[in-house]
Amino acid sequence: MSEAVNLAIIYYSSTGTGTAIAQELSDAAEKAGANTRIRKAAELAPQAAIDSNPTWAAHHASTSHIAAPTQDDLRWADAVIWGSPTRFGNIAAQLKQFLDTLSPLWQAGELADKVYSAYTSTGTRHGGHESTLLALYNTMYHFGGVIAPPGYTDPVKFVDGNPYGTSHHAIFGPGLGSIDDDTRNAARHQAERVVKIAGELKRGRGL
Repeated sequence: MSEAVNLAIIYYSSTGTGTAIAQELSDAAEKAGANTRIRKAAELAPQAAIDSNPTWAAHHASTSHIAAPTQDDLRWADAVIWGSPTRFGNIAAQLKQFLDTLSPLWQAGELADKVYSAYTSTGTRHGGHESTLLALYNTMYHFGGVIAPPGYTDPVKFVDGNPYGTSHHAIFGPGLGSIDDDTRNAARHQAERVVKIAGELKRGRGL
């Protein structure tokens, strides 16, 4: 079988920040030789709530072409990078709902020994970045996954400041949904590290 790493980037985003990070991760991973799939968790909010926020509504419409994740994406993946905005220091319901459908794969042992990492964003500087990532990793422990956080393994992480995963302070206003160079650099390093570790494991298992 191919030694190229299969990386799934599975995330939720309402206003676009998470989508921008997902694309940066995918671009960096592909440059590192991986095959990638970007999947956006299905929207659960009522249309009235979406329409009440023009940025949310615009992003919902512009990402309608991005497929929702399925169990087959998890079977295909050697590694998964999860992305969620912070919701009161926790995971967004849209992503959590998908995670809760994975019991059949978990029971069959199909989620074990994959490489997992995560990223997040929120509208305040200290609004739960770390707790959201830790909450995501709790699920990965139950999967029996190999967690590959970026740590401080590259100088860019001392700028980004989050060893648990890429995190972005999304400032409300006209630029909402975009990311800065610090976040792009952190995402690039995280993707490269995940691909490297997953590749070493895959080659070691002779898959």
